[in-house]
Amino acid sequence: MDTKTLHRADFARFDLNRVPSPCFVVDEVAVERNLQILAQVAEASSARILSALKAFSMFSVAPLVRQYLSGTCASGIYEARLGREEYGGEVTTYCAGYKPTDMPEILHLSDHVIFNSPSQHRRFAGQVAEARAAGETVSLGLRINPEHSEGWTEKYDPAAPCSRLGTPISKLSADDWDGIEGLHMHTLCEQGFEPLQRTWAALEPKITDILPRLKWLNLGGGHHITQPDYDRDGLIAFVRDLRARFDVEVYLEPGEAVAINSGILVGEILDVLDNSMPLAITDISATCHMPDVLEAPYRPDLLGEVEDVAPHRLGGPSCLAGDVIGDYRFATAPEVGQRFAFLDQSHYSMVKTNTFNGVPLPAIALWNSDTDALRILRRPAYEDFKERLS
Repeated sequence: MDTKTLHRADFARFDLNRVPSPCFVVDEVAVERNLQILAQVAEASSARILSALKAFSMFSVAPLVRQYLSGTCASGIYEARLGREEYGGEVTTYCAGYKPTDMPEILHLSDHVIFNSPSQHRRFAGQVAEARAAGETVSLGLRINPEHSEGWTEKYDPAAPCSRLGTPISKLSADDWDGIEGLHMHTLCEQGFEPLQRTWAALEPKITDILPRLKWLNLGGGHHITQPDYDRDGLIAFVRDLRARFDVEVYLEPGEAVAINSGILVGEILDVLDNSMPLAITDISATCHMPDVLEAPYRPDLLGEVEDVAPHRLGGPSCLAGDVIGDYRFATAPEVGQRFAFLDQSHYSMVKTNTFNGVPLPAIALWNSDTDALRILRRPAYEDFKERLS
């Protein structure tokens, strides 16, 4: 199933004028397609698959996620609470640094709590003991750095030199695993099965004495499981082998794979001008609405873009000189008031929006590409901007 092609085809027939601008429009049919693929992998491999809320926390689709996956993984207290309250199932929480004031609630909300270092685990041992004495049954894990890099850019490579994420496996002793029931690693970013396979091949010889002590392995996120070229059969066989050889539960934490190719960001042309090339000002801001365009960086695809015409440089309304989305070719020269849309904007873009410069947040809509039903879930308001600061 080529979800990218379906994504383009479905939204090509969506009337962009049906929603406010700017607006994220998420197709619940596309989200369910992804979830069905993940559920098939889970069933065939017996892996427990969790939805990474850091990538996609649109809780309006929580009933769908709950139907297909085992639960959620959280990056801190707020996501853990959202996972427990809205999604149900299991909640796994990992944070590079916990606050003592947050830990009691995190231990209450979570089924697994993963520490970034043995010293962090020891520092919170007293609070863990108190929580268990009060009836909590949380299982503890340790994030390791396998010291094997597969990252395509250092910014998104947790195994890069001097990484703060996870403890290098060479620096861990047997005593560091006392009280730890699970091993967690997250080394991938938008990648296929082969990098995972190579990482495990490099790691396994270093942890042969630890594996018999473990109850679970968490292989983190970054797995592009729902992409058509992903080797899902290879992943299934790999997970089954781990479970059989080491008698452990195996967890996967896809985030992007849950929402990839499921949503667009609709915008409007506010002005057109020329400065050595055609320019267009839009109500979509790279820095406010699609920060990864500047941070990664990357170029989002434009719905309906054509070739062999002069490009227009699209930029946002903010005062940041670098608030430029990219150069795009329209079938007809863009005009003031014209609607357009960027593809594949459900994951990460939605969770990273901000109101720098007082730029309004996008509205949020849920669409069903099968029935054409549309719900506007959220409209931006002045209070969204005002109440962020005192």
